[in-house]
Amino acid sequence: MAKPVVPEDRRRRRRPTRSGRVLSEELIVATALRLLREHGGAGLTARRLGLALDCDPSTLYRYFRGMDDLTLAIGDALIGQALHGWRPTGRWRADLRDLGARIHAAYVAHPQAAVLTASRVSGRANELAADEAILDVLRTAGFPLPEAVRVYHAFVDTTLAFAALDAASLALPRASLRADEEMWRSTYARLPAATHPRIAEAAPLLATRMVTSAYPTALAMLLDSASARLEALGEDPAAAARRHPRGPE
Repeated sequence: MAKPVVPEDRRRRRRPTRSGRVLSEELIVATALRLLREHGGAGLTARRLGLALDCDPSTLYRYFRGMDDLTLAIGDALIGQALHGWRPTGRWRADLRDLGARIHAAYVAHPQAAVLTASRVSGRANELAADEAILDVLRTAGFPLPEAVRVYHAFVDTTLAFAALDAASLALPRASLRADEEMWRSTYARLPAATHPRIAEAAPLLATRMVTSAYPTALAMLLDSASARLEALGEDPAAAARRHPRGPE
């Protein structure tokens, strides 16, 4: 049975750990990210985390209901990193492109954490702030509500799917990653045109492109599609903004 989380003001340690640090959710999450980077997903345990923080592992349950709750907090922290410093400019395509790139970059900067968290829904503060921002950009641009939700869904899932895919590659052992990338030159580039004409003609381009992320291309295509849909709806963004004003600042 999950243990209840003690409110923040009651769970703070009244004295530092033996190493002189005062525990907090932020410190625990930051330490968990370091352990994931150094040891991978299998290395993130309450015992190892307690050792790294110089505290009894049971102390962690005063801050999180369990390791799964900590996993959700890690994902939310990655989104918080992406949101830091982001401000909407009023140019909806540029705003979504920037926000998507930030989210993708935050996840791939922590590949082991991204593998664990990209598919999760936490309902935490940073996740909610990101969702609110995306929907606000779309509604302010003039997308009717059903279309805004449709584009939001595609945008979020495309961003997180590519983040998970790219992070999974980066989380591979270095030798495995190099072997996968070399396959485009060692195998695909050597296929004869007689048996694989389309691969043969594309091989030089494949060897260059397939070792990079397709996310920027996929995002551009998604935004092109959304822009065309908005134009097809005949929605004037300025008029739509007046009909769907932003809430109070």
